[in-house]
Amino acid sequence: MAVDGTAARSAAVSLLEAVLDEGQQLNQVLDMADGPLKGLSPSDKARAQRLVLTTLRHIEQADRVLKPYLRKSPPSLVRNALRLGTVELVVDGGAAHGVVNAMVDVVRHGNRVGHLSGLVNAVLRKVAATEDAFAKLPPQRMPQWLRQPLVHHWGRDVVTAIEAVQAAAPPLDLTPKAALPEIDGATLLPNGSLRLANPSQVSQLPGFAEGAWWVQDAAASMAARLLDVRPGETVLDLCAAPGGKTLQLAAAGASVTALDISTPRLARLLENLARTGLKAKVIAEDALHWQPDALFDAVLLDAPCSATGTLRRHPDLPYIKDGSELEDLVALQAALIDRALAFLKPGGRLVFCTCSLFPEEGEAQLTAALARHPGLSVEPPTLSGIEPEWITDIGGLRLRPDYWAEWGGMDGFFMARVRLPVAEQSN
Repeated sequence: MAVDGTAARSAAVSLLEAVLDEGQQLNQVLDMADGPLKGLSPSDKARAQRLVLTTLRHIEQADRVLKPYLRKSPPSLVRNALRLGTVELVVDGGAAHGVVNAMVDVVRHGNRVGHLSGLVNAVLRKVAATEDAFAKLPPQRMPQWLRQPLVHHWGRDVVTAIEAVQAAAPPLDLTPKAALPEIDGATLLPNGSLRLANPSQVSQLPGFAEGAWWVQDAAASMAARLLDVRPGETVLDLCAAPGGKTLQLAAAGASVTALDISTPRLARLLENLARTGLKAKVIAEDALHWQPDALFDAVLLDAPCSATGTLRRHPDLPYIKDGSELEDLVALQAALIDRALAFLKPGGRLVFCTCSLFPEEGEAQLTAALARHPGLSVEPPTLSGIEPEWITDIGGLRLRPDYWAEWGGMDGFFMARVRLPVAEQSN
């Protein structure tokens, strides 16, 4: 008979293996019909997902704690079971009896590792007997391919502060459609977002069924606010899925066209439009080849990027990327900026943004765009809730995970608003 909690923990160990050993993106594995979550109850699915996310945020500390108890590295399943058990004991404060017995059960029924269940039992009992085992350990560091250039750009103290924020489970941010909904425990952030530090199931929160809000990180919500659309304006949301910015633009009264290359990702956008009662024209096309029927007053481009600003929400990314894709992404972003400018009326404005911490995908992109398009001007942000030091020398907005750390931080973003000259459209 399986120990209570084994199903969720076993699935979490399998999810860890998919990410750490097979290089698979966690969200994709979670969505697989025949994946590790198959057959689990909704509560066990949620528990497995929470366990794997917490473990990914603390693998470095877990490995340091486990090292004195292991003469050699055990097989993958055993190693990941030990990591997960350690993190659940130390971070979640799980009851030792339940955690140890469940992880022993996972290993006992594992393929060709059952004989190591005794090792798991002995090691985890030693971990459980160690008071606050992570207390003297620093936050988990970002991988060297990411950490080194960020230390060079911002300094070690800033990077350490970012890592401290990324070590904690992120809060849930909501963007209200209109009037602010009343949700117990919600904090109103300076930018107008609502933040829940310990959210319950999203669909059970007040206002969900009525479409009074949607989930969107506070930093991401600033891009649409930066565009500052007016009722009746024609606006193009490029690379729109999953649609938070489309909803913001539509709620502001704009006539919105939402374009994205991914039909599956647009399905979520359509679901949110239906739930909120907002309207937009949704198109599944490649922005580099699509041609509009008419030019737009404004364009919002949230370009594909390394997503290094979202590690607090996606702690699997350091294990499935190595920075080698950066050159191609930078080239794609530049091409999309040029394309977006070509979709604007004379005097039209563009907000370009990326959820990246790399200057190559933000500050440098803005500088290069200004050089390629004479007459293009930057309009520095005047948004409520931002600090003057967040504005770069040439008028972009740099957001970092360590900003608002006392409230749980924010995703890392770069964004800037530029305007074409009125006389003629820049080529």
